[in-house]
Amino acid sequence: MAKVIVVDLGSDPSSEYSKACFEAFTGKISMILGQADEMHEPVYLIGCLQQSSSALGITPEKFVSLRKQIRVLLDSSVSALLYTIKRELDSLDLSNIVVITSHNRMIILQKYQELLFTPVYLFEYVTVFEDPSTFGSARPNLTSREITDVTEEVGTFLRQLPAVGEITVLKSSLVPDCFSHGFSTRMGGISYISTLSSLNLFSSSRRRDPKAVVNENIRRLGLQMGFQPHQFHLTNHASDVWVIGEEAPESYDGIVTNQVNVVIAAPGADCMPLLFTDPVEKVIGVAHAGWKGTLMGIAKATVNAMVSRFGSKTENILAVIGPSVGSCCFKLDQESAKEFHSIHPHCVRKDETPKPFINIRLATRVLLEREGLVSEHIHDDTVTDIPSVTLCTSCHSDMFFSHVRDGTNFGTQIGFLWIKDGGKV
Repeated sequence: MAKVIVVDLGSDPSSEYSKACFEAFTGKISMILGQADEMHEPVYLIGCLQQSSSALGITPEKFVSLRKQIRVLLDSSVSALLYTIKRELDSLDLSNIVVITSHNRMIILQKYQELLFTPVYLFEYVTVFEDPSTFGSARPNLTSREITDVTEEVGTFLRQLPAVGEITVLKSSLVPDCFSHGFSTRMGGISYISTLSSLNLFSSSRRRDPKAVVNENIRRLGLQMGFQPHQFHLTNHASDVWVIGEEAPESYDGIVTNQVNVVIAAPGADCMPLLFTDPVEKVIGVAHAGWKGTLMGIAKATVNAMVSRFGSKTENILAVIGPSVGSCCFKLDQESAKEFHSIHPHCVRKDETPKPFINIRLATRVLLEREGLVSEHIHDDTVTDIPSVTLCTSCHSDMFFSHVRDGTNFGTQIGFLWIKDGGKV
C-alpha cells in the first residue's frame, strides 16, 4: 500500500541522535521500509530549524540510489512540519505514514498525531534504536507540562494560518433580539481539502479534518459572533436530549437550557439544524435532525424537554429550520419513504419510483404543529415574507457542505443559539 516515509531528525539536527538516525536510515533503508517496488514513495526528513540540511551532509543526492522523492523539512515548529506532510498526504489521497524515530521522540510525535490527524491516517512507528537507553532512558508517556506545550504549539501554529474566504452567517428574523443565533456557511476557516473547505465545524474519525483544526474554526466563528469556545456545546448523533445542568447522556441529538451566555449548537450537512426559542420563559433548544432523527422524533423530544424542564408552553415556542437538503435532492428507499408518507403524503414526491424524493423539512413542520407549535412560529422554506435560512445544502455548493453532494469526506456547518444577558459571552 502506498505511503509516505518520515525520518525524524530530532529536536537538534546536530545531535548525536540525529546523526545516528540519519545513518540508520541510509544504511538500513531496505530492511526498514520493505520491498524494492516501494522505493519511489515520498520521503521527508524533518528536524528543528537550527542549521541547514547541507551543513549536516543531509542532501537529496545521497538518496538517488534509494529514493526518487526526497524533501528536507526544517522548522522551529513540529506542528508546521507535520502539517506540511499532512497536506502532501491529502493532495495524493494517501493515508499511510511510516515514521522512523527514537522511542522517546515517538511519544512526543504521537501527541502531535492526536491533534493534527484523525484515525483515517494510519501511522506506523519504526524505532531506530532497539535499546532506548542508547540515547536517554525510555519513558511510558508525556508529562502534563509537555502535553500542554504541544497543545499550545499546535494552537499557536493554526491561529496564524490565513482564512479561506470570509465568515458569513445566516440569521432568521423570527428569532427575538433577546437571543443570539446564526447558521454558519462554509467560508472563513482554515480547512483546505476541497469538500471540507473552509469553515468545517465538526471532526469525525472517518474524515480528514482533525479536532485541532475544527476547534480553530470554532474559535474564529466565536470571535466574529461574540462567544467563547469554552461555552460552546454541540449535539452528537443520538435520540436523547441533554438538559444543561443535568448529567449529560452518553450521546444526544438535542440540547435545551435556560442559562444565559451558554452557546448550544446543532450540526448539519444535509441534516437539519433546528433552533427553538421561548421568549416568554427565556428557554432555548437545538436539535440535529436527519431523516432518521426526524422519524425518531428528535424535534418533538427537544420541545418536550423545554416544556417539562422549564415550563415552556408550545404556543410560545418559535422554531427555525436551518440549511438542509431539500426535496429537490434527497431520496430514500421505498420502505423509508412510506414512513414519511404516513406523516403527510406531500412529504414524498414521485413515490412510484424505487427511490422517491423526500421532504424532511415538511415532515418536521407537520410534527411540530402536531405538538402544538403555531404554524406562523415555524420558519422554513414555505415562509416567503421574510428572508429564507432554509436553503438547500446540496444545491448551493458555494455556501454549504453537503454529504449528498460531496460524499464521505464532507464538511459540516452548524446552527447555534444562546440567551443574551446584556453583556458579552
